[in-house]
Amino acid sequence: MKKLLLAAVLMAAPLAAEAPKGAPLPAWMAGTWMTEDGTDWADEVWTDARGGLMLGLSRTGFGPQLQNWEAMQIQQRRDGTMVFVVQLQGRTPVEFPMVLVSEQAVEFANPANDYPQRIRYARQGKLLVAEISLLDGSKPMRWNYRQVIPPQDE
Repeated sequence: MKKLLLAAVLMAAPLAAEAPKGAPLPAWMAGTWMTEDGTDWADEVWTDARGGLMLGLSRTGFGPQLQNWEAMQIQQRRDGTMVFVVQLQGRTPVEFPMVLVSEQAVEFANPANDYPQRIRYARQGKLLVAEISLLDGSKPMRWNYRQVIPPQDE
């Protein structure tokens, strides 16, 4: 067990070194997003980036039935770090520090979490792509969301 924990810490160390402080919140995620595959469906809603915080909601289902829901936050902390906080169906929140960021992608990781250990969002054209996996990228789950309600310009 100690060897596994040490391996997880060593794998996370290079990731933490790559995360720049003071990166802007990923405003390109704001809006209402959905995906459907047959009778499977998922949607996410993200608020605009304001006050160092973005709030998100996600739910997945099959046909008319809800399978999961979660509340999410992307916080920019006073020290300049960014963290993704997820609370699955009202359970204890789990934090994922940002490890990589670009103009149209952001990645968060928490090697101490059982699953997922990595959360990644990216814009690919008009799609918002969300992916979760283990830290090494194995056991991935991916959602290709299309925007259904564009954010209002000020």
